Amino acid sequence: MQRRRTTDDHHFSLVGQDSRGARYGSLSETAIEIPQPSDSALDQKSADNVFSDGCTRIDFVLVWETVPQELSGQQDSRENGDMQERSDTIHRTWRKKFLDELHTAGIHMEKHMTRMEKKVVHYLLLSAPWSVLCYYAEELQLRVPLQALPRQTSNWSASVLRQLGIPNLMAQEVPNLPLDYYTCPFKANKLRWFLGSDEQDTFFSTTQRHQILYKILATTQYGHSRDREVGVDRLLSENVFTAAFPLHEGPYKVRPEELAAGSLSPRQVLFQYWASWWKWSKYQPLDHIRKYFGEKVAFYFAWLGFYTGWLLPAAVVGMVVFITGIFMMSNDVPSQEVCGSEEKYWMCPLCKTCPYWQLSKICSTFMTGRLFDHGGTIFFSIFMSLWAVLFLEFWKRTNASLAHHWDCSEFEDIEEQPRPQFTAVAPMTIINPITGAEEPYFPKRRRIHRILAGSMVIIMMIAMVVMFLVSVILYRAVVAILLSSSGYFWFVASASRIASITGSVVNLIFILILSKIYISLAHFLTKWEMHRTQTKYEDAFTFKVFIFQFVTFYSSPVYIAFFKGKFVGYPGNYRSFLGVRNEECSPGGCFIELAQELLVIMVGKQIINNVQEVAIPKLKCWWHKHKLLSSKKPGKEGESVLVEQAPWVMDHQLLVFEGLFDEYLEMVLQFGFITIFVAACPLAPLFALLNNWVEIRLDAHKFICDYRRPVAERAQGIGIWFSILEAITHLAVISNAFLIAFTSDFLPRMYYGYAHDSSLRGYVNFTLAYAPWDFVLQSNTTCRYRAFRDRDGNLTLTYWQLLAIRLGFIIAFEHVVFFTGRAIAWLVPDIPESVEVKVKRERYLAKEALAENKVLLERRETRSKASVTDPAAGRDWETEQLASS
Repeated sequence: MQRRRTTDDHHFSLVGQDSRGARYGSLSETAIEIPQPSDSALDQKSADNVFSDGCTRIDFVLVWETVPQELSGQQDSRENGDMQERSDTIHRTWRKKFLDELHTAGIHMEKHMTRMEKKVVHYLLLSAPWSVLCYYAEELQLRVPLQALPRQTSNWSASVLRQLGIPNLMAQEVPNLPLDYYTCPFKANKLRWFLGSDEQDTFFSTTQRHQILYKILATTQYGHSRDREVGVDRLLSENVFTAAFPLHEGPYKVRPEELAAGSLSPRQVLFQYWASWWKWSKYQPLDHIRKYFGEKVAFYFAWLGFYTGWLLPAAVVGMVVFITGIFMMSNDVPSQEVCGSEEKYWMCPLCKTCPYWQLSKICSTFMTGRLFDHGGTIFFSIFMSLWAVLFLEFWKRTNASLAHHWDCSEFEDIEEQPRPQFTAVAPMTIINPITGAEEPYFPKRRRIHRILAGSMVIIMMIAMVVMFLVSVILYRAVVAILLSSSGYFWFVASASRIASITGSVVNLIFILILSKIYISLAHFLTKWEMHRTQTKYEDAFTFKVFIFQFVTFYSSPVYIAFFKGKFVGYPGNYRSFLGVRNEECSPGGCFIELAQELLVIMVGKQIINNVQEVAIPKLKCWWHKHKLLSSKKPGKEGESVLVEQAPWVMDHQLLVFEGLFDEYLEMVLQFGFITIFVAACPLAPLFALLNNWVEIRLDAHKFICDYRRPVAERAQGIGIWFSILEAITHLAVISNAFLIAFTSDFLPRMYYGYAHDSSLRGYVNFTLAYAPWDFVLQSNTTCRYRAFRDRDGNLTLTYWQLLAIRLGFIIAFEHVVFFTGRAIAWLVPDIPESVEVKVKRERYLAKEALAENKVLLERRETRSKASVTDPAAGRDWETEQLASS
C-alpha cells in the first residue's frame, strides 16, 4: 500500500541521545576549539584515528572554509561584497541546521581548525556512539559474524600449478590475512548471538562504521525537502562543506622499524604487497582490498586482474599471427607484382585536379597491408570470438565464487537498501514485497516518463556525434584533395594516409572534449529519473554514457571498415556528398587504414590516460598540499593550530574519489577494440596486455596514495558492465564476419586461386578495371581503378559471384562461432558445483549456529537465575563455620 510522505518524517527521532554531551565539542562558527594535544601524543594517536580523549574513534570528517574577520571586509566591490555576505549567511544557516540535526541524532563531534593567511579551514570529526551504530546497522542490514570459518582458497591457477608440481611464481605471503565468517544481517535484539558482541569498539568493522555515518549524513535534512535541501552531497555541491570523507588507517609509507616488527596497518599492507611496482607479477590481495575498500572496489580489481590474465593467451596467438604475416609478406605474389609493375598500371586520379599515378608507388604500403590481411586473420578472428565467450563464461564462475566468498550473493535482490538521496526526496512510501518493510517509493509511471524524456536528450547528443563524424569525413576528403593537387610527390603519394591519420587525431581530441560535457548531462538526467537503489542508479548512468562513448569511439573505425570506399562510383560517374566526392580508400586499401585508426585511437588513448593517471593526481596533490602548508599562519595564544601530522589534514590534501566509472569504461572500450576489430590488428591484445599490467598498479597506487578513502560499498558483481561485455561479444562476431568478407582481400584471393591460378599470378590485374570509354575519350588517357566492372561501367559476373561468396561466408562464420559459443556456455555452468554445495552447507550451519547460540544463552540465563535464588550460592565454604548435625 502506498502512502504519501509528510515533511515531518525524521528518522533521527528514533535514535536515543547519548548522555556524554561534553564530548560533542562546538558547533558554532565562533566556538572555542578543544585544545590541541602535543605533537608526540598526536603522532601516537593518528594511526588509530581517535578524538583527543584517546578512545573515541573518528568515523567521518567534515571540512569547510571561512574567511577571517579581519579580511572579510576586503572585497573587490561593494556589490560583490554584499552578494558574498548573503551567500556566507545562507551557508552558515544551512551548516548550523545540518550540524544541529547531527547533534540531535547523537553523533559525537570534535572540532579543529587550521589558520591560513586568507582563510580558516575547519575540521569537524564525527563519531557514532554504540546506540546509533546498532540502530542503523539493523536498518542497513549490515552483515555481522556468527562463527569463524577455516580459510578457503579459490585461486584456480594456484590449484592447477600445485597439482602439476610447478612452482607458482605469482603467489605471495601477505600478512594479516582477513578472517572468514558465517554472517547474517544484524538484529539488535539478538546482539549476544553474534561473535564478538561484547567488544563494542571492534564489533562493527571500520568500513561498516563509515557506511553508517554516510547514511546519516546523506539523509539529514537541513531545509525544505521539496527543495531537496537534504544530505551532505547537496551541501558539498553548494560549497557549504568543501569535503566529507572517512580517514585512511594511518600513513601508507612504512618505517624500517615497523617493517621489521611486522606491525603493518591495513593501508601499509596494501601499499607494500599490492600498489608496489615490484609486485606486478603477483596475485592481488583481493581479501585485503575488500576489507579496506569494500566489495565494489574489490570486484573491479578482481575483474581487471582476471581480464588481464586472459589477455595473455590472446596476445601470444596474436603475436604468432603477426609474425606469420611478416613471413608471408616477403613471399606474397601480388605484392611482388605491385612492386615490380613499374609503369604497367597507370591509376585514375583520386580527385578532379589530381594527377594520374603509378600502382608501383604504393609498394611499401601494399606490403605492409599483408601483415594484417592474410589467412591467419580468419583463424584469429574465430579464436578471439570464442576467447571472448570463454572469458565471460569463466568470469561468471569467478564472480559467483567471489560473491559467495564475500557474502554478497543475494545483495541486490534482498539486502540492498534504497539510496540515501532517494530516501530523502521520495514523495511516498510502499511496502516492500520481499522484505515486508516500508520503504520510500517513487511512482513507476513518472519514472518512465522521465526516462523517455532523458532518452530524447541522449538521442540529440548522439546525433551531434554523427554530425561531427560527417564533418570529419568531409575533412578527410578535402585534405586528401588538397594534398593530391599540391604538386609535391611525397604529399601526392601519401595524401590519403595523411588525411586519415590527421582525421583520427582530430576525432580523438573531439572525443575527449565532448565526453566531459556529456557525462555531466548524464549525471543530471540519472538523478532526475529517481532510481531506487545505488545499483540501478549506476546501471542507468553507465548505460547512458556507454552508448555515447560507444558511438564516439567506434564511429570512425566502423566508417573505415564498412562504408569508406564502398560508394564512390567509377571514373566519369563519381558519387558526391554535399558537393564533395565520396572518400576512397587509400591505394593500399581500407584494411591498412583501419589498422592505423585502431593504433591511433586505442594506443593513443591508453598512453594519454596513463600519463594523466600518473601526472595529474601527483600535481593536484602537490598543489593542494603546497597551498595548505605554505599559507599557514602561526597560531596565537588560545588558538588551535593543527600540526601537519594530523590525519584529517593529511587526508584532506588527497584527491576526491569520483567512482569506478572511468576505470570500467576505459577497460570495456579496450575490450571492444580487441574483439570487434581484431581482424585488422592482431597486435591489439598485446598492447592491451601491456597497458593493463601498468593499469593495475597505477590504479592501486591512486587508491592507496592519491585518493581519499572512499565510503565502502557492497556489490554483487560488476553490474551492467557484464551485460555490455556480452553485447560487445555478440557484436564482435558479426563485425569480424563482415570485416573479413567485405574489407579484407582474403575472399577475392581465395576465389581467384580456385577459379584462375592457385599461385595468384595475375591477381593484381584481375582486381583492376579499365576506365569507361567515355572517360577515356574525354581525358585521352587509359587508366585503371579497383573494381569489378566492364568498359561501360557495369558490374561484372565476377562481382556477383564474389558477393554471393561473401554473404555465404558471413552466414557460415556467424553460425559456426555462435553455435560453438552456445555449446561452451551450456558446458560451463555459471555457478561452480563446489560453490552451490558451499551455499547449501552454510545455510544449514548458519541455522545450526543460531540455534546453538540460543541454547547457550538460555543455559547462561538459567545459571544466572540459579545464582540469585539459591542461598548456598552466596556462602563462603572456605571460611564459614558449619554447625554440626
